[in-house]
This record gives sequence, C-alpha cells and structure tokens, in this order.
Amino acid sequence: MKNKRQYKKFLLELDSEGFLSIFDDFSDGVLVTDAEGIIVYYNRAMSRIDELDPDHVISRKITDVYDLDNTTSLIMQCLEKQKPIIDSPIYYRTRMGKFANTIHNVMPIFNKHNLVGSICFVRDYHAMVSTIGSMPFPGKDQQYDSSSITFERIIGQDPALVDAKNSARMASSTPSPVMLFGETGTGKELFARAIHNHSSRSSKKYTPVNCAAIPENLLEGILFGTSRGAFTGSVDKAGLFEITHKGTIFLDEINSMPVGLQSKILRSIQENKVRRVGDLKEIETDLKIISSVNKDPHVDISEGALRSDLFYRLGVVFIHIVPLRERIGDLDLLVNHFIEKHNILLTKKVKRISNEVMELFRFYSWPGNVRELEHVIEGAMNLVDKDEVIRIQHLQTHFSNRSVKAKPEMFREKQADRFMGNRNAHLVKDQSNHEKSILENTLLEHQGNITRTAAALGISRQLLYYKIKKFTISRNPV
Repeated sequence: MKNKRQYKKFLLELDSEGFLSIFDDFSDGVLVTDAEGIIVYYNRAMSRIDELDPDHVISRKITDVYDLDNTTSLIMQCLEKQKPIIDSPIYYRTRMGKFANTIHNVMPIFNKHNLVGSICFVRDYHAMVSTIGSMPFPGKDQQYDSSSITFERIIGQDPALVDAKNSARMASSTPSPVMLFGETGTGKELFARAIHNHSSRSSKKYTPVNCAAIPENLLEGILFGTSRGAFTGSVDKAGLFEITHKGTIFLDEINSMPVGLQSKILRSIQENKVRRVGDLKEIETDLKIISSVNKDPHVDISEGALRSDLFYRLGVVFIHIVPLRERIGDLDLLVNHFIEKHNILLTKKVKRISNEVMELFRFYSWPGNVRELEHVIEGAMNLVDKDEVIRIQHLQTHFSNRSVKAKPEMFREKQADRFMGNRNAHLVKDQSNHEKSILENTLLEHQGNITRTAAALGISRQLLYYKIKKFTISRNPV
C-alpha cells in the first residue's frame, strides 16, 4: 500500500500549477482521489460536512472512509466508467457514523489519455437550504436546519407518538439519560436532536455517534480519546465525550457496541469521567446521554448483546417510537410535509399524490418506516416533470417490487380477509376493534401478566404497554 510520502508526490505531480489551493476555502466540499480511489486532497468544507479530520482521511480509500462500496460510491463509479457524474443526490454515512445528504458532481481526471484520478464537488443539503432561505415561504424559515429541530417538527397525531413526544419533552429538562427504542427509520435521531434543542444545553455541542458503523478497534479511542504513545502512531487527541462536555451525546444503536466497551461506557457515565486510551489521568465530563436501540433491549440482554446494568443506567427514561405501519393515520400529514419539504429542495411545484398512490401507501407495510416514505416521495418528485401530482408511474422500481405490485383492490381484499368479517365495514375502524379484542382476550387468558401476554402476541413488553394505553384496556381480569 502506498504511504503518505508517495501520496504527497502524486499530489505534487497532479497539482503542478497549484490550482487545488483555490478549493481550500470553498463553501462546497472538494475531494480528489487517485485512479484507485485513494483520497489525496480533502478541503475544509468537506471536513465540516463529514465531521472528519483531514489527517484521518488523506491516503485512505473512499470505501474505507465512507460506508459505501464500489457500486454505491459515485466516485468509484466515476473511476470505473471514466465518465462524469453530474448533480447526483446521495445519502451516505461515514465510517465514523455521520450521516450526510448531499449532491455530488464527480469528474474523472486524465493525463493525456490516461486516467489518473477524480475530483468530486459535494453540496450539502443544509447549505442548499441556507442558500434558498430567502425564497418566499411564509413561516418556514430555516425549516430543515438541524439546530432548529423541535418537537413540533416531529409530524404526527397518533396517540402513541404524541405520548412519546410528551415524554421526550419532559425528559429534556432533566439530566437523566434517555433511551429511544424504535425500528430503523422511525426518527430516533430526530427525537434525540429535539431533546437536545429543547434542553438547557441547546447552545452547546450535539454529537451523534453511530455505534454500529465504527470498527470495534477504533470506537474506544473515538469516544474516550487517545494519548501519545498508547499505540504505534497514537497522538494526544480528545475523544467525543470530552469534546462534547456540557452538551449532548447521542449513542445510536448502542446495542451494536462491543460488550467489553459497554462496561467502560457504564463506568464513564456513572463517574462522569473519561480516561483517554493509554492515559492514567481522568477528565471530568458533564453530558446529557441519549442512546437508542433498534431491537427490544430485553431480547438483546437475553442474547448477551447488551449489558443489563448499562440498559438500566441508560434507560432511566425509556421512550418507544412506534413504526409507521402502526400509525398509518398520520400518512396524510407526513406525505404533505415531505412534498412541501422537497418542493423547496428540488425546486418543484408538486401539490399532492394521486388517490391511487395514497391507496397504495395505506396498504404497504413500510419496513423502512418514515425514512422510507420520505425517500419514496423524494424519488418520485425527481421524476415528476410539469405534472403537479405524484402518480403510480413516478414511483421508483424498488417500491414497485414485491407486494406493492399488486393492485389496490388486492390489498383491500387481503386486509379485509385478515381484519374484517364484514367486507363493507370501515377498514381502519374494524382493524382497530379487532386488534383491541385480541389484546383484551390474550390479557384475560394470561390473567393480566404483561410478559406472558407479550410473548403470546409475539411483540415486546414496551409495545404491549403502548397498545394497552392506546386502546384504554384494563389489565385486570374481569
């Protein structure tokens, strides 16, 4: 593998006229690679977008820095096909867990007829929103700036979601840890940011950490920092706990963190201190800890993936965010919200989705939850030309596959067979009544025991509690 001296030599040859320096202060990210996808130039704006130190990026391959492979990386695709990729939107995350929603322009670099590298210009959506913030849009200024995310921005009127928002709002005013439980795409990071922005720490740093995306051998140093001499090449560097002092740290998917490191996290939280890797000195920290799990924590504890003592320490306030399929009544609000949002970002004038599409949406299971709904709408809006309505033909192939290919009439019959004896009854009302009846009967059968009832229904205890509250069901057998 090439070393940094070789990369500097390559960069000097590539940039013999010194033109790359003009990109140092660009507001857009600029990234240059060699023909193998090794990063040789990385400007300050790119560092801000990715929240990565350039020293940790230069001389590394694109697929080692980003959670992408040769088929999903636009840069690697550009190098393979040796053709420009223009104005291509991409939602990615770095190996350090930072998510970014951007537009890429990637061009191959040739020396005569030989491919020598690529140059990529990256525009962050947040920067786009700031740029177009002066456009007429009453009452929506800076609507999508993460620093302005509030609980009012979490769209939905479902009772379970409202309860979750109220619990999160109250928890934001205390120093107690908060654990968010929800499937992928339900909006856990949105809740975490809203908690931070509603708290007294809102002017301080908010640091999200995707525990599933960072390699195990790097995670401890990233969280706690390193000291010079701790290992070959180590330097004195503050970790995220130390950097976020007085602010909020969000440990996303903490159930994916190695169990050995979980014990160190627990100790740090209990003592409000961190110790850099290889150092004996302890550093005081004052943090609001928010964590999330995407599986029932009791299952993870039983399987040895999550320490029970860490769960009880982090789950002082435990908030369940229900999946989209369980609050399908919020679909109209969410659809209108995402159309409004992407009309701004994509400079479109879409007004609504067709009745046929809405019918399709209502009977789809939404495994990717609210995030999937937004991506489906955004993808469809890219294909809408002068039409003001999203129609079936605008939906992406991935959404049209599998069960979604069936006609809406087939969905109605399937749901009716499952939830209704009377096909002429109102589907949503009858489904709710049937679900309530099953819950009541199962609770009665198990004499109100939550654990046995949840196991019999095949759901978590937390979800059962929400459903009991949602349907105002008595746990006591009659």
